[in-house]
Amino acid sequence: MKEILNNLNKLAKDKHIENKKYFDKLKKKQPKNLDYVMQDLHDAEFKKTDCLQCANCCKTTGPLFTLADIERISKSFRQKPQQFIEQYLRVDEDKDYVLQSLPCTFLDDENYCMIYDVRPKACREFPHTDRKKFNQITDLTLKNVAICPAAYNIVEEMKKKLPL
Repeated sequence: MKEILNNLNKLAKDKHIENKKYFDKLKKKQPKNLDYVMQDLHDAEFKKTDCLQCANCCKTTGPLFTLADIERISKSFRQKPQQFIEQYLRVDEDKDYVLQSLPCTFLDDENYCMIYDVRPKACREFPHTDRKKFNQITDLTLKNVAICPAAYNIVEEMKKKLPL
């Protein structure tokens, strides 16, 4: 996994222009079955991908915390939401709540999430490759292929399965 992660950024950069052109075409000519194909590709990839071997998303990027996330997580800590915010979060340039620092405060030494059952929605849905209306999040997917080996593999398979 380390070797894959070491090469992922370069691989993603090498494919960036190709992927951007592909996604631009996809937006213009969306296959009717796109969401079903993406769900199948996502499921197949995550049958063979163990996120605990990687956790690159938790190490290199932080999720957005919605107010619902903050309420849920702070309740599990038996804290007031404001205490949770002050202890763990900051407001970014887009006025969103994000972690104060990376890697994620809640990631342990064995890549387990210490708040897994109450983790933010953004974490539950990452890398978003099984999301409905996939064609609306292609810019996000372009970013995620440089972070997540599974997202990279899914996009490569997508281009084979849905040539444009």
